[in-house]
Amino acid sequence: MLTYDLDRRGKLARYDYLYRCIREDILAGRLTAGEKLPSKRSLASHLQTAVITVQNAYAQLEAEGYLYTREKRGYYVADVERHPAAPGRALARSAPQPQRSWLLDLSSGGSGTEDFPFSVWAKLMRRVLSEEGEALLRATPPNGADALRRAIAQHLYRFRSISAAPEQIVVGAGTEYLYNLIVQLLGREAVYGVEDPGYSKAARIYALGGARTAPVLVDEGGVSLRSLEMSGAQILHTSPNHQFPTGAVTPIGRRQSLLRWAEAREGRYIIEDDYDSEFRFTLRPIPTLQSIDRAGRVIYVNTFSRTLAPSLRISYMVLPKSLTERYRAQLGFYSSTVPAMEQYTLARFLDEEYFEAHINRMRKSYRAQRDAVIDTILQSPLGEHCRVSGEDAGLHFLLTIDTKCTDHVLRADAEGRGVRLSFLSDFALRPGSAPQHTLVIHYPGIDLGRLRSALSILEALLYFRDWKYKGRK
Repeated sequence: MLTYDLDRRGKLARYDYLYRCIREDILAGRLTAGEKLPSKRSLASHLQTAVITVQNAYAQLEAEGYLYTREKRGYYVADVERHPAAPGRALARSAPQPQRSWLLDLSSGGSGTEDFPFSVWAKLMRRVLSEEGEALLRATPPNGADALRRAIAQHLYRFRSISAAPEQIVVGAGTEYLYNLIVQLLGREAVYGVEDPGYSKAARIYALGGARTAPVLVDEGGVSLRSLEMSGAQILHTSPNHQFPTGAVTPIGRRQSLLRWAEAREGRYIIEDDYDSEFRFTLRPIPTLQSIDRAGRVIYVNTFSRTLAPSLRISYMVLPKSLTERYRAQLGFYSSTVPAMEQYTLARFLDEEYFEAHINRMRKSYRAQRDAVIDTILQSPLGEHCRVSGEDAGLHFLLTIDTKCTDHVLRADAEGRGVRLSFLSDFALRPGSAPQHTLVIHYPGIDLGRLRSALSILEALLYFRDWKYKGRK
């Protein structure tokens, strides 16, 4: 029986601490592939905790690929790459650990905040203060200020071909908050299909909300219909316009098939995450799934955190008309989570077309940054051993390296020399659902001088681990 002292969890939630303990035992090899875990009820009784604590911990481990289930037989340990156990358990730290300083962090890039229109934003804030003073002191509607929802509706109609009434729009403090609302709106009993590889935070939020998640494989055209049907999902979370992290764009034929899948049974919905649709560098933006939805089965989600600043926690979703009344009845008691000042300022930013001008500037700036980063990579000694893909849209691209070195080994070697990497395999929910040797490069804000140094380090590592055995070209 698994034994952990949950009283040592510090500030962590009980389920989170349990999840970390089990994950650590799997990675350290103390729990082996194929080993059956105790039932939720028996483990909860043994640890003297609630069944829901174990359920949420198991659900998170399953969503990340550490566990798998066999129908009516329970949970089993997946076959994952192990690492040596560190002495002692590093889960309940008494003091925060110092943040490591990297020569270059290729896993996150920068924020692009250097181009934020401070002067325009400050001007609009002053006007809001002088003209909307009384409105700023009143409670904001739970679904967001009327002015902002009207502005978003006009923006969506002009630039994303979405016809939505302001009443269908719900404004919230970040997409994470909106995902939680969606779970409460659609129900915890439904199975939520999440892309694999994909945005793991969405899977975690759904699981923590009490819902069961099911990985759905992604291929070159986005969500695999066969995998979706086999998953048993009633709700699908997808990014058809620029899938993260693969960059896949779902073609129209498959989009239509996804809509038919949603229409086939009552209670099926698609959550369309359109997180960086503004940054497409070739041709025009891809039309949204919501814009061709005639049955009211698509919930459209987007955010201003990517286009303006990460600290501006303003996101929104567009509900189908059939869900609008349900939202009002079930969740209308919530208070607005976004300060009124920010909502009214953003409304004017949209209405007066500052947002459009800002996006045009950012698109040019990001394109130049992307080109400079790619040119630096391809002109380096590493360039003859790698291939760039997925660079036509979004704030990241893929870099596939010609090597036999595993992602685990390459990551450890690089981090030991101050270079932090992010691999496509990091976003796999199940082992083997993403290829090895492919880096996810978040390019905004990358310092080119540091990039050259990091590329030299990677080239040297790969030469001594791999290429020296077959000779340089």
